[in-house]
Amino acid sequence: MNLLNLLDAPLGFLPSLEYAGCAIALALLVLLCSYKPLAILQQCGYRNKKLLGWYARKDNLLFHRYCLLFLMLALTCLLLGICFAFLGMDIAFRLTLAPFLFFYILFYVLDKKYALKVPVNPTARLKRLCVVYFFIWTVVFYFFIATVNVIAYQTGSELFGLWRYAVLTLAPLAIPYILSFANLSDSVYERAVNQKYVTHAQEKLAKSDAIKIGITGSFAKTSVKNILTQILREKYTVLPTPASYNTPMGVAACVHGHQGELPQIFIAEMGARNVGDIQELCELVQPDYAVLTGVCAQHLETFGSVENVVKTKAEIIDGTKKGGTVVIGKDEYTSTLTPDTAAHKILWVDGDAVQDIALSCEGTSFTLLYGEERLKIRTKLLGAHTAQNIALAATLAKELGITGDMLVSACEKLEYVPHRLEILHSGGVTVIDDSYNANAKGAQHAVEVLKCFSGRKFIVTPGIVELGILEESINARLGSLLTELDGVILVGETLVGAVKNGYLAAGGDAAKLTVTPTLSGAQEILKQTLQSGDTVLFLNDLPDVY
Repeated sequence: MNLLNLLDAPLGFLPSLEYAGCAIALALLVLLCSYKPLAILQQCGYRNKKLLGWYARKDNLLFHRYCLLFLMLALTCLLLGICFAFLGMDIAFRLTLAPFLFFYILFYVLDKKYALKVPVNPTARLKRLCVVYFFIWTVVFYFFIATVNVIAYQTGSELFGLWRYAVLTLAPLAIPYILSFANLSDSVYERAVNQKYVTHAQEKLAKSDAIKIGITGSFAKTSVKNILTQILREKYTVLPTPASYNTPMGVAACVHGHQGELPQIFIAEMGARNVGDIQELCELVQPDYAVLTGVCAQHLETFGSVENVVKTKAEIIDGTKKGGTVVIGKDEYTSTLTPDTAAHKILWVDGDAVQDIALSCEGTSFTLLYGEERLKIRTKLLGAHTAQNIALAATLAKELGITGDMLVSACEKLEYVPHRLEILHSGGVTVIDDSYNANAKGAQHAVEVLKCFSGRKFIVTPGIVELGILEESINARLGSLLTELDGVILVGETLVGAVKNGYLAAGGDAAKLTVTPTLSGAQEILKQTLQSGDTVLFLNDLPDVY
């Protein structure tokens, strides 16, 4: 008897249509319970290695919940098979499917209570991935349903016949791996679509008369971009890439999203996690001007070394059009660069560009050397690093014809960059939202800003990630900066040990230190602790993948 005949055999076999119906229903249930892995994969930039690394962590609660789901399915499936055997095998083995509907829906309802910090963004790519993922699960379920029924029919084993669907209970444990396979399959199409999308943006930029500016660095990219945008708007129409859109797809989305001709100036923030990323962005944008804010130990998880970080960020120099101007923030790493001054105009910005810095909880004031002028700058933005960020933006703005009066006026109008030392007030408590800060230098500046405030001072932080072999030492250094605060709340389990050790080693008071696994737990602690006049800094609110 061939397989086709087996599938249609009357002796206890599901018809082919019923096979398909069961496979589709089970695939839908699995998709419903894959919300969190889908969100994590999206946060990982659709990188399978990152997703599977997250899933393999020993403290991963989702893994434990999937194990529990498997156990409940397996036990009830086996139990129902035995309990209803008296009804006959044809009915009993079908009844073992009932727990799948109940427990998958129960899992979905309960798991939704564990809210994600960064919810799923229903992009076109994610929708396509879900379709591929659902299709693969449907094929997998259909294959196993058909296979176990064939085996049951051929062997005639009553026990196997009753428990034939027990193998399907393993599905929850395979969710991240099937999702990774679906993502790998879909990525072939996505790469082609993305390349076409980016190429069209590149063509639009090439045809435009707009002045193109690229901004990169290990820190302050978004801040310098926003400051430069405000300054240049004193004279020009300007289109900056929004938020942290600093990948080829992000830049392309900004270009395509702008209707009609591009304005006089286009500013592209350029991020990188691997050698060659900035070169790729420069090929897309073809910048006439560029800013390299500076370099620090960041994203070492993917770069491998600080030398690779320096090499990658410096790609913006060669990527700028010949004869263009490049502004470089001088630090211990960028000072090792030897750019070709014959090909580009290189403008170095160091600490001497700003003088007489005065910090307060109301903002920052300083003297800026602007060519032959000495400008008194005042801004509501906080921190000594703000002066350096403005100096970087101002150096390029001068090249584009911005006068001193324009610059002073623009700085007075600068607004907080969302989630970057943004000041909020609630119930008499000052909140410093620096949740997008993810580098060592920025963390140090944020703590310095917190110490400028009067009253009791608290910090909530999970530490700093993607530092590779330097992760422990840099987080210990962060902990040592917190000893003067009135309360330190460390969130999570990834890096808090290093921060805690650094805090205690520097003489921090253990009674002022609290560790909690979740941000919601930290918020509950703050509700019971904070009073009017206090200030709390939220430093680096990590996404769910960490």
